[in-house]
Amino acid sequence: MLKVVHQENETNAHAPAAVGGSLLDEVVRDGARAMLAAALQAEVAAYIDAFADQVDQDSHRLVVRNGYHAAREVTTAAGAVPVRAPRVNDKRTDENTGERARFSSAILPAWARKSPKVAEVLPLLYLHGLSSSDFGPALEQFLGSGAGLSAATITRLTTQWQDEARSFNQRSLADRLRVYVG
Repeated sequence: MLKVVHQENETNAHAPAAVGGSLLDEVVRDGARAMLAAALQAEVAAYIDAFADQVDQDSHRLVVRNGYHAAREVTTAAGAVPVRAPRVNDKRTDENTGERARFSSAILPAWARKSPKVAEVLPLLYLHGLSSSDFGPALEQFLGSGAGLSAATITRLTTQWQDEARSFNQRSLADRLRVYVG
């Protein structure tokens, strides 16, 4: 639960409520964290409930909760949000291949460190002329974190974007219908 406590002393009169942002930003980030946690809990609960009838020879469920993954920060439009995703122990196996079934979150994939919306903004900043060394500080001002956006990362992404643009420009249009306006 979030509590807002105003301090009236002189030293904090002009200091921001949170490091790198205002009280409003901190409230939004805390709300986003709580909503993400609730959504992940609901997703895991639905997955476990879907397989509640599957048990082993000792009548133990094959799909159960198993604590939490290690905490990580995910960069979202609301800023960097700390996340502890719930874990699932799925003991079911595929009869054909013998491989164990695995729970994979549709909301927060295991590898995700930033929202797709944040990733969509990066090429636009590049197109508007932001240099690779300026991405981190610029996004830190908006999102509260520049995590994972070093100059080397931006340079790697820039090379990828240039390759994609070159491929797009060199694609064949032979099978496309062309309309001319005169």
